Amino acid sequence: MKQNNSSNFSFQINRRVLATALSALLLGPALCASALAQAWPSKPIKVVVNFPPGGAADQIARAIGTPLAEALGQPVVIENRGGANGNLGGDMVAKSAPDGYTLLMSSGGMVSVNPHIYPRMSFDPAKDLVPVASAARVLVYLVAKPTLPVDNIQGFLKYVKDNPGKLSYGSAGNGSSPHLAGEMMKSQAGLFAVHVPYRGAAPALQDVLAGQLDFYFDPGIGLGQVRAGKLKLLAVGSLKRSPLFPNVPTLDEAGLKGFDADSVFGFYAPAGTPADVIAKVNREINRILSTQTLKDRIMNLGGEALPLTPAEFGARANDDSKRFGEIIRERKIVGD
Repeated sequence: MKQNNSSNFSFQINRRVLATALSALLLGPALCASALAQAWPSKPIKVVVNFPPGGAADQIARAIGTPLAEALGQPVVIENRGGANGNLGGDMVAKSAPDGYTLLMSSGGMVSVNPHIYPRMSFDPAKDLVPVASAARVLVYLVAKPTLPVDNIQGFLKYVKDNPGKLSYGSAGNGSSPHLAGEMMKSQAGLFAVHVPYRGAAPALQDVLAGQLDFYFDPGIGLGQVRAGKLKLLAVGSLKRSPLFPNVPTLDEAGLKGFDADSVFGFYAPAGTPADVIAKVNREINRILSTQTLKDRIMNLGGEALPLTPAEFGARANDDSKRFGEIIRERKIVGD
Protein backbone atom coordinates (compact mmCIF):
# COMPACT_ATOMS: atom_id res chain seq x y z
CA MET A 1 0.00 0.00 0.00
CA LYS A 2 2.82 2.37 0.81
CA GLN A 3 4.40 1.53 -2.52
CA ASN A 4 1.19 2.46 -4.36
CA ASN A 5 0.92 5.76 -2.48
CA SER A 6 4.52 6.53 -3.33
CA SER A 7 3.86 5.76 -6.99
CA ASN A 8 0.77 7.96 -7.03
CA PHE A 9 2.69 10.79 -5.39
CA SER A 10 5.50 10.44 -7.92
CA PHE A 11 2.97 10.42 -10.77
CA GLN A 12 1.35 13.61 -9.47
CA ILE A 13 4.74 15.31 -9.20
CA ASN A 14 5.58 14.33 -12.77
CA ARG A 15 2.26 15.68 -13.98
CA ARG A 16 2.95 18.99 -12.26
CA VAL A 17 6.43 19.20 -13.75
CA LEU A 18 5.02 18.41 -17.19
CA ALA A 19 2.28 21.02 -16.83
CA THR A 20 4.80 23.62 -15.71
CA ALA A 21 7.06 22.82 -18.65
CA LEU A 22 4.18 23.06 -21.11
CA SER A 23 3.07 26.37 -19.64
CA ALA A 24 6.59 27.71 -19.99
CA LEU A 25 6.70 26.64 -23.61
CA LEU A 26 3.34 28.21 -24.37
CA LEU A 27 3.89 31.42 -22.45
CA GLY A 28 7.55 31.76 -23.26
CA PRO A 29 7.19 33.81 -26.48
CA ALA A 30 4.64 36.13 -24.87
CA LEU A 31 6.80 36.61 -21.79
CA CYS A 32 9.86 37.27 -23.95
CA ALA A 33 7.94 39.78 -26.09
CA SER A 34 6.67 41.52 -22.97
CA ALA A 35 10.17 41.67 -21.51
CA LEU A 36 11.53 43.00 -24.79
CA ALA A 37 8.91 45.72 -24.92
CA GLN A 38 9.62 46.76 -21.33
CA ALA A 39 13.37 46.92 -21.94
CA TRP A 40 13.06 48.59 -25.34
CA PRO A 41 14.96 50.59 -26.39
CA SER A 42 18.34 49.64 -25.00
CA LYS A 43 20.40 50.59 -28.06
CA PRO A 44 20.22 53.00 -31.05
CA ILE A 45 17.26 52.78 -33.42
CA LYS A 46 17.80 52.88 -37.16
CA VAL A 47 15.25 54.61 -39.38
CA VAL A 48 15.65 53.67 -43.03
CA VAL A 49 14.41 56.34 -45.44
CA ASN A 50 13.70 54.65 -48.75
CA PHE A 51 14.47 57.76 -50.83
CA PRO A 52 17.65 59.83 -51.29
CA PRO A 53 18.63 62.72 -49.00
CA GLY A 54 16.85 66.02 -49.51
CA GLY A 55 13.42 64.68 -50.42
CA ALA A 56 10.23 65.05 -48.41
CA ALA A 57 10.55 61.63 -46.72
CA ASP A 58 14.12 62.39 -45.68
CA GLN A 59 13.32 65.85 -44.31
CA ILE A 60 10.28 64.64 -42.36
CA ALA A 61 12.24 61.69 -40.92
CA ARG A 62 15.01 64.00 -39.71
CA ALA A 63 12.54 66.50 -38.28
CA ILE A 64 10.91 63.77 -36.18
CA GLY A 65 14.09 61.78 -35.49
CA THR A 66 15.70 64.30 -33.13
CA PRO A 67 12.77 64.72 -30.69
CA LEU A 68 12.03 60.98 -30.96
CA ALA A 69 15.59 60.20 -29.82
CA GLU A 70 15.14 62.53 -26.86
CA ALA A 71 11.83 60.89 -25.92
CA LEU A 72 13.18 57.33 -26.16
CA GLY A 73 16.56 58.01 -24.59
CA GLN A 74 18.48 56.40 -27.47
CA PRO A 75 19.99 57.78 -30.69
CA VAL A 76 17.80 57.62 -33.80
CA VAL A 77 20.05 57.07 -36.81
CA ILE A 78 18.70 58.02 -40.25
CA GLU A 79 19.94 55.86 -43.13
CA ASN A 80 18.97 56.63 -46.73
CA ARG A 81 18.41 53.60 -48.94
CA GLY A 82 16.84 54.88 -52.16
CA GLY A 83 16.02 53.02 -55.35
CA ALA A 84 13.17 51.26 -57.17
CA ASN A 85 10.66 53.87 -55.99
CA GLY A 86 11.23 52.97 -52.37
CA ASN A 87 11.36 49.20 -52.78
CA LEU A 88 15.03 48.78 -51.87
CA GLY A 89 14.63 50.43 -48.49
CA GLY A 90 11.30 48.70 -47.94
CA ASP A 91 12.83 45.30 -48.64
CA MET A 92 15.69 45.99 -46.24
CA VAL A 93 13.33 46.79 -43.38
CA ALA A 94 10.86 44.01 -44.19
CA LYS A 95 13.68 41.48 -43.85
CA SER A 96 15.14 42.99 -40.67
CA ALA A 97 14.70 41.51 -37.20
CA PRO A 98 11.25 42.44 -35.80
CA ASP A 99 12.69 43.83 -32.58
CA GLY A 100 11.83 47.51 -32.95
CA TYR A 101 15.38 48.60 -33.73
CA THR A 102 14.84 49.01 -37.47
CA LEU A 103 12.01 51.20 -38.75
CA LEU A 104 11.09 52.47 -42.18
CA MET A 105 10.11 56.02 -43.09
CA SER A 106 8.36 55.96 -46.44
CA SER A 107 6.06 57.81 -48.73
CA GLY A 108 2.65 56.20 -48.93
CA GLY A 109 3.44 55.12 -52.46
CA MET A 110 5.56 52.14 -51.51
CA VAL A 111 2.56 50.50 -49.83
CA SER A 112 -0.35 51.89 -51.86
CA VAL A 113 1.24 52.23 -55.32
CA ASN A 114 4.19 49.89 -55.83
CA PRO A 115 2.18 46.64 -55.66
CA HIS A 116 0.21 47.97 -58.66
CA ILE A 117 3.24 48.84 -60.79
CA TYR A 118 5.72 46.09 -59.90
CA PRO A 119 4.37 42.64 -60.84
CA ARG A 120 7.13 40.93 -58.83
CA MET A 121 8.29 42.51 -55.60
CA SER A 122 10.83 40.87 -53.30
CA PHE A 123 8.47 41.46 -50.38
CA ASP A 124 4.79 42.10 -49.76
CA PRO A 125 4.30 45.50 -48.05
CA ALA A 126 0.87 44.48 -46.78
CA LYS A 127 2.18 41.32 -45.09
CA ASP A 128 5.85 41.94 -44.36
CA LEU A 129 5.48 45.43 -42.89
CA VAL A 130 3.11 46.84 -40.30
CA PRO A 131 2.03 50.49 -39.97
CA VAL A 132 3.47 52.20 -36.89
CA ALA A 133 2.71 55.92 -37.15
CA SER A 134 1.74 58.34 -39.88
CA ALA A 135 3.79 61.53 -40.03
CA ALA A 136 2.31 63.90 -42.58
CA ARG A 137 -0.19 64.43 -45.32
CA VAL A 138 2.03 65.54 -48.17
CA LEU A 139 0.56 67.82 -50.81
CA VAL A 140 1.99 68.26 -54.29
CA TYR A 141 2.40 71.72 -55.82
CA LEU A 142 2.37 72.30 -59.56
CA VAL A 143 5.43 74.48 -60.24
CA ALA A 144 6.97 75.65 -63.51
CA LYS A 145 10.26 77.16 -64.57
CA PRO A 146 10.20 80.96 -64.49
CA THR A 147 10.65 81.31 -68.24
CA LEU A 148 7.52 79.33 -69.10
CA PRO A 149 5.20 81.92 -70.75
CA VAL A 150 2.22 81.40 -68.43
CA ASP A 151 1.07 83.19 -65.28
CA ASN A 152 -1.86 81.10 -64.00
CA ILE A 153 -3.23 77.57 -64.10
CA GLN A 154 -5.72 78.25 -66.89
CA GLY A 155 -2.96 79.67 -69.07
CA PHE A 156 -0.71 76.73 -68.22
CA LEU A 157 -3.29 74.09 -69.15
CA LYS A 158 -3.96 75.85 -72.46
CA TYR A 159 -0.24 76.20 -73.23
CA VAL A 160 0.46 72.51 -72.62
CA LYS A 161 -2.56 71.53 -74.69
CA ASP A 162 -1.44 73.78 -77.57
CA ASN A 163 2.05 72.25 -77.52
CA PRO A 164 1.51 68.48 -77.32
CA GLY A 165 4.68 66.55 -76.58
CA LYS A 166 6.88 69.65 -76.46
CA LEU A 167 6.95 70.07 -72.68
CA SER A 168 8.58 67.77 -70.15
CA TYR A 169 8.03 67.23 -66.45
CA GLY A 170 9.98 65.35 -63.81
CA SER A 171 9.14 63.15 -60.86
CA ALA A 172 10.78 61.16 -58.08
CA GLY A 173 10.32 58.01 -60.19
CA ASN A 174 7.64 55.97 -61.92
CA GLY A 175 4.66 55.62 -59.62
CA SER A 176 5.79 58.36 -57.22
CA SER A 177 3.11 60.82 -56.11
CA PRO A 178 4.51 63.60 -58.39
CA HIS A 179 4.39 61.19 -61.33
CA LEU A 180 0.84 60.07 -60.57
CA ALA A 181 -0.22 63.71 -60.16
CA GLY A 182 1.17 64.46 -63.62
CA GLU A 183 -0.64 61.50 -65.14
CA MET A 184 -3.89 62.45 -63.40
CA MET A 185 -3.62 65.97 -64.79
CA LYS A 186 -2.84 64.73 -68.30
CA SER A 187 -5.75 62.31 -68.17
CA GLN A 188 -8.34 64.77 -66.87
CA ALA A 189 -7.23 67.73 -68.99
CA GLY A 190 -6.45 65.77 -72.15
CA LEU A 191 -2.79 66.82 -72.24
CA PHE A 192 0.35 65.24 -73.65
CA ALA A 193 3.71 65.99 -71.98
CA VAL A 194 6.85 63.91 -71.63
CA HIS A 195 7.54 62.35 -68.23
CA VAL A 196 11.17 62.15 -67.05
CA PRO A 197 11.64 59.96 -63.93
CA TYR A 198 14.44 60.68 -61.47
CA ARG A 199 15.77 58.82 -58.44
CA GLY A 200 14.19 61.19 -55.95
CA ALA A 201 12.36 64.50 -55.83
CA ALA A 202 15.44 66.65 -55.18
CA PRO A 203 17.22 65.86 -58.50
CA ALA A 204 14.00 66.55 -60.42
CA LEU A 205 13.65 69.90 -58.68
CA GLN A 206 17.20 70.84 -59.62
CA ASP A 207 16.47 70.28 -63.30
CA VAL A 208 13.33 72.43 -63.15
CA LEU A 209 15.39 75.20 -61.55
CA ALA A 210 18.02 74.74 -64.27
CA GLY A 211 15.36 74.99 -66.98
CA GLN A 212 15.91 71.46 -68.27
CA LEU A 213 12.33 70.53 -67.26
CA ASP A 214 9.30 72.70 -67.88
CA PHE A 215 7.20 71.79 -64.86
CA TYR A 216 6.95 69.40 -61.95
CA PHE A 217 4.64 68.41 -59.11
CA ASP A 218 6.70 69.33 -56.07
CA PRO A 219 6.12 67.50 -52.74
CA GLY A 220 7.07 70.66 -50.84
CA ILE A 221 10.85 70.72 -51.02
CA GLY A 222 10.88 73.51 -53.62
CA LEU A 223 8.64 75.98 -51.81
CA GLY A 224 11.63 78.02 -50.70
CA GLN A 225 12.46 78.51 -54.38
CA VAL A 226 8.86 79.55 -55.01
CA ARG A 227 9.11 82.21 -52.31
CA ALA A 228 12.41 83.37 -53.80
CA GLY A 229 10.79 83.82 -57.20
CA LYS A 230 12.83 81.06 -58.83
CA LEU A 231 9.78 78.92 -59.60
CA LYS A 232 6.22 79.70 -60.61
CA LEU A 233 3.58 78.13 -58.36
CA LEU A 234 0.47 77.55 -60.48
CA ALA A 235 -1.80 75.21 -58.51
CA VAL A 236 -2.12 72.74 -55.65
CA GLY A 237 -2.83 69.08 -56.41
CA SER A 238 -5.15 68.66 -53.43
CA LEU A 239 -8.85 68.96 -52.68
CA LYS A 240 -8.19 71.99 -50.50
CA ARG A 241 -5.87 74.97 -50.73
CA SER A 242 -2.62 75.08 -48.83
CA PRO A 243 -2.62 77.45 -45.84
CA LEU A 244 0.87 78.51 -46.96
CA PHE A 245 -0.49 79.84 -50.25
CA PRO A 246 -4.17 80.64 -49.70
CA ASN A 247 -4.41 82.54 -52.98
CA VAL A 248 -3.20 79.63 -55.11
CA PRO A 249 -6.11 77.56 -56.48
CA THR A 250 -6.39 73.79 -56.47
CA LEU A 251 -6.59 71.83 -59.70
CA ASP A 252 -10.06 70.84 -58.57
CA GLU A 253 -11.02 74.53 -58.64
CA ALA A 254 -9.36 74.88 -62.03
CA GLY A 255 -11.84 72.41 -63.49
CA LEU A 256 -10.21 69.03 -62.85
CA LYS A 257 -12.94 67.88 -60.52
CA GLY A 258 -11.98 65.55 -57.70
CA PHE A 259 -8.26 65.96 -58.35
CA ASP A 260 -6.46 64.61 -55.27
CA ALA A 261 -2.81 63.56 -55.40
CA ASP A 262 -2.16 63.80 -51.64
CA SER A 263 -0.23 60.96 -50.01
CA VAL A 264 0.53 60.03 -46.42
CA PHE A 265 4.13 59.58 -45.30
CA GLY A 266 4.85 57.55 -42.20
CA PHE A 267 6.74 54.92 -40.26
CA TYR A 268 6.55 51.13 -40.68
CA ALA A 269 8.16 48.17 -38.91
CA PRO A 270 8.88 44.54 -39.86
CA ALA A 271 5.90 42.26 -39.34
CA GLY A 272 6.13 40.57 -35.96
CA THR A 273 7.43 43.61 -34.11
CA PRO A 274 5.97 43.52 -30.56
CA ALA A 275 2.68 45.39 -30.28
CA ASP A 276 3.87 47.19 -27.16
CA VAL A 277 6.86 48.60 -29.05
CA ILE A 278 4.66 49.77 -31.92
CA ALA A 279 2.25 51.39 -29.46
CA LYS A 280 5.11 53.20 -27.73
CA VAL A 281 6.57 54.56 -30.97
CA ASN A 282 3.11 55.58 -32.17
CA ARG A 283 2.40 57.38 -28.91
CA GLU A 284 5.67 59.30 -28.95
CA ILE A 285 5.46 60.27 -32.63
CA ASN A 286 1.87 61.46 -32.21
CA ARG A 287 2.93 63.53 -29.24
CA ILE A 288 5.79 65.04 -31.25
CA LEU A 289 3.47 65.81 -34.16
CA SER A 290 1.13 67.68 -31.81
CA THR A 291 3.86 70.17 -30.87
CA GLN A 292 3.78 73.52 -32.63
CA THR A 293 7.43 73.13 -33.60
CA LEU A 294 6.74 70.02 -35.67
CA LYS A 295 3.47 71.35 -37.06
CA ASP A 296 5.32 74.42 -38.32
CA ARG A 297 8.25 72.39 -39.62
CA ILE A 298 6.03 70.08 -41.65
CA MET A 299 3.88 72.96 -42.86
CA ASN A 300 7.00 74.76 -44.08
CA LEU A 301 7.70 71.65 -46.14
CA GLY A 302 4.26 72.06 -47.66
CA GLY A 303 2.58 69.25 -45.72
CA GLU A 304 0.32 68.81 -42.73
CA ALA A 305 1.15 66.91 -39.54
CA LEU A 306 -1.15 63.90 -39.37
CA PRO A 307 -1.16 61.88 -36.13
CA LEU A 308 -3.10 58.63 -36.52
CA THR A 309 -3.34 55.29 -34.78
CA PRO A 310 -1.64 52.37 -36.57
CA ALA A 311 -5.09 51.08 -37.60
CA GLU A 312 -6.13 54.46 -39.00
CA PHE A 313 -2.82 54.76 -40.83
CA GLY A 314 -3.28 51.32 -42.40
CA ALA A 315 -6.86 52.14 -43.46
CA ARG A 316 -5.69 55.35 -45.12
CA ALA A 317 -3.07 53.42 -47.09
CA ASN A 318 -5.76 51.00 -48.29
CA ASP A 319 -7.95 53.89 -49.46
CA ASP A 320 -5.02 55.46 -51.31
CA SER A 321 -4.27 52.13 -52.95
CA LYS A 322 -7.75 52.01 -54.45
CA ARG A 323 -7.61 55.64 -55.63
CA PHE A 324 -4.16 55.47 -57.20
CA GLY A 325 -4.77 52.00 -58.59
CA GLU A 326 -7.39 53.43 -60.94
CA ILE A 327 -5.04 55.93 -62.62
CA ILE A 328 -2.23 53.35 -62.74
CA ARG A 329 -4.43 50.91 -64.64
CA GLU A 330 -5.82 53.62 -66.91
CA ARG A 331 -2.39 55.02 -67.84
CA LYS A 332 -0.72 51.58 -67.87
CA ILE A 333 2.02 52.75 -65.52
CA VAL A 334 4.77 50.25 -64.74
CA GLY A 335 7.78 50.47 -62.44
CA ASP A 336 11.18 51.36 -63.82
